[in-house]
Amino acid sequence: MEKKRFILDNGVNRAVNEGKIKELTVLLRNLNEKGLTEDLKEKGLKLVKSISPLELSMAEQSLVEEGMNPSELRHLCEIHMTILQGELEKLQSNISKGHILYTLVEEHALILSFLKELEEVTNVILEMESYDKNRKEFTRVTELIISILDAEPHHKREEDVLFPELEARGITGPTRIMRLEHEDLRKKKRELKKLSESVADLDFVEYKSELKRLSNAICFELKDHIFKENYILYPTALESIEGDTKWANMKKECDNIGYCTFTPEDCK
Repeated sequence: MEKKRFILDNGVNRAVNEGKIKELTVLLRNLNEKGLTEDLKEKGLKLVKSISPLELSMAEQSLVEEGMNPSELRHLCEIHMTILQGELEKLQSNISKGHILYTLVEEHALILSFLKELEEVTNVILEMESYDKNRKEFTRVTELIISILDAEPHHKREEDVLFPELEARGITGPTRIMRLEHEDLRKKKRELKKLSESVADLDFVEYKSELKRLSNAICFELKDHIFKENYILYPTALESIEGDTKWANMKKECDNIGYCTFTPEDCK
């Protein structure tokens, strides 16, 4: 399988500051070793306020290329969110409802709500001693994973409309990773659906073990995926894809693909 890399290449490289990327790389390494201390958080906020989400991503990528396991960078999400707080609202304030990026962000918010409930329901089930067909949690897991699987039109609009436009402008690293993550998550989501529908026929201890593995993986990986799209990929798209006519044509293509059952009507 192709090694996952979250890099920026060709035309995008001209927009980044290599010196600041090196500074941030040192900061991220210290964060990984020492944790999010107040001193490092203060330094991080000061430094990262002066760089773009793209440069933040490149700093993380440089650590991965040095051999650091990507999972070791996950705890940096807290400082990311502090740094980027308000950026999503700023993005949406610059576009109108119905713009394809506005719709994708709104769908992400709903997907995140499904993931939050899936985590909660999973934790309740993991405390149970045996399967009880009358407990609503088992049905709810199935309902939630079906809702999460119904995000397929969302992914298709990205893969068939948004990503090709970015790739045509030389932004190929991020979209390659997003496609790989889509495919990996599709597999895990289908596995969880099959598991949830078979619970009555499974050994309950084994069921709980698989539920924990799949639910944790989906929630963790999909939230991280959404973060990268919301705060890095979508702002990059808004900056690099110019012209109202181009966006209008992309909207028509998205309309032809269709929307999720949970997409708000005023965002279609």
